[in-house]
Amino acid sequence: MKEALSTPAAPAAIGPYSQGIRAGNLVFTSGQIPLDPATGLIPQGIEAQTRQAMENVLAVLAQVGATAENIVKTTVFLRNMDDFAAMNGVYATFFSGPAPARSAVQVARLPKDCPLEIEAVAVL
Repeated sequence: MKEALSTPAAPAAIGPYSQGIRAGNLVFTSGQIPLDPATGLIPQGIEAQTRQAMENVLAVLAQVGATAENIVKTTVFLRNMDDFAAMNGVYATFFSGPAPARSAVQVARLPKDCPLEIEAVAVL
């Protein structure tokens, strides 16, 4: 059985998908772009954009009481791999203890022409 997750604290889904899905003790977030759900704006700079995307991921996870500590896997989609080091510096601040497994890939284009998108898998 699966449960769709939805929160106004993360950008609304703009297509036929859920912000997140809980399936048993697993939670899967859809990719979160760095869109501020309160303003509808994308902050300037990869550091602020990484922070906003991670905050959006955490807002979805919060719907089931999960935090960054519950994340076991992330995927980071970057428009430009030259942003990797700056993204990585901010990304690291969200985790203490063992960091989750992660993939980071360069892609040609992302929704709203964002420079990155982050998705996560968490265990409850």
